[in-house]
Amino acid sequence: MADWVTGKIKKVEHWTDNLFSITVNAPVDSFTAGQFAKLSLEIDGERVQRAYSYVNPPSSADLEFYLVNVPEGKLSPRLHVMQPGDEIHVTKEAAGFFVIDEVPECDTLWMLATGTAIGPYLSILQEGAGLERFKNIVLIHAARFAADLSYLPLMQQLQRRYEGKLHIQTVVSREEISGSLTGRVPALIENGTLEGAVGLKINAEDSHIMLCGNPQMVRDTQQVLKDLHGMRKHLKRKPGHMTSEHYW
Repeated sequence: MADWVTGKIKKVEHWTDNLFSITVNAPVDSFTAGQFAKLSLEIDGERVQRAYSYVNPPSSADLEFYLVNVPEGKLSPRLHVMQPGDEIHVTKEAAGFFVIDEVPECDTLWMLATGTAIGPYLSILQEGAGLERFKNIVLIHAARFAADLSYLPLMQQLQRRYEGKLHIQTVVSREEISGSLTGRVPALIENGTLEGAVGLKINAEDSHIMLCGNPQMVRDTQQVLKDLHGMRKHLKRKPGHMTSEHYW
């Protein structure tokens, strides 16, 4: 059974009609960047809960979550209309293994995300712990429209902070925007466009790929990386080149 604590909404940021972030104050245990918590509300006499990754670094007292409102969902429409001061339940302990300590040694770490799955990477990069062992870090955020790139200003701020070590690239699938690639991540890897834009090569000798988000993107990208570069999933008992987390 999960141990729940009561938190208070501090801030709600509406990025688009359906994308929003909530900032919560709650007495949770310390966590590792990249992990997730569960949020819940009592709805019609039952606890409705969903898992959401922390966007904030563990060193921050404010807990931040990046969400998409699913109109037919049970929880997200309720969270979408919450106001500062409202109460919400949060799991006291975080969970998940999508963390830097699980990534094997490599020169270039690729962080690929779709939609709200950019969250764990932002937590990892804001915290910074364990990243000194990589020569290059590549952060890719893919979305449908440019308006959905909610955290691009933070990504750009982090790029400046890492002074040439962090490379960022946005991908938009349903429109053409200056500075962003157009299309789907697997196809952009397959035809070499992503590597060309970033200026770094993906290979099994010195690269590790973290994949987070849409399960179809994760599966398709894994297949491309397997076919093109001979990469395999990373397992504790059998080190590999790809670490993934599905976002639903």
